[in-house]
Amino acid sequence: MIDTVLFDLDGTIINTNELIIATFLQVIDKHGLGPYTREQIIPHMGTTLEHQLQTFSGQEDVAALVADYRKYNRERHDELIDEFPHVKEVLAELHERGVTMGIVTTKIRETTMLALERFGFLDYMKTIVTVDDVSHPKPHPEPILTALNALQADPARTLMVGDSAADLLCAKAAGVHAAGVAWSLKGEAELRKYDPDYIIQDMTELYAILEGESVKP
Repeated sequence: MIDTVLFDLDGTIINTNELIIATFLQVIDKHGLGPYTREQIIPHMGTTLEHQLQTFSGQEDVAALVADYRKYNRERHDELIDEFPHVKEVLAELHERGVTMGIVTTKIRETTMLALERFGFLDYMKTIVTVDDVSHPKPHPEPILTALNALQADPARTLMVGDSAADLLCAKAAGVHAAGVAWSLKGEAELRKYDPDYIIQDMTELYAILEGESVKP
């Protein structure tokens, strides 16, 4: 029986997809790095910002690109984000059932907290592990292991829910159950390549998983 659920943030419980893509396109255009299309950006989403900008620029030192990304992203943040369907009701129900929940993300803490507070999700989370809190971000197991340690949670009773290969690989490496979300921009077929324990079509399917019912991909 699963009693702990860890969530990725971007693309999983909060729809920051258009914000992220718009910000990358703006930075790419400003620095003459293109042309890149949104379809070329999407496969890299889920890894760290620095890694993505190094990939797009071919540069090792991307400090200036990161600064521009952060500035534009913060300016457009509230305008371009939204919650995914049924997330709020599911978090409330899981909280009512006594399920322990946390966030494991490659975002920085500042924008993680802004997004969680904006949609009223913060009160449900017993731990928040951001890229600022680890030496080795996803897909390395350290972020999930950090969350497990903070919660004193049993990996065998923990589920990680995410939208990217990095989430699923991190979960597998940390020894927890892995669920991919079918609304991932990367597509359900891409997530299946990483052999998740579950693929969920709607956040409400977490109820069945926690009740031990079969919703295998």
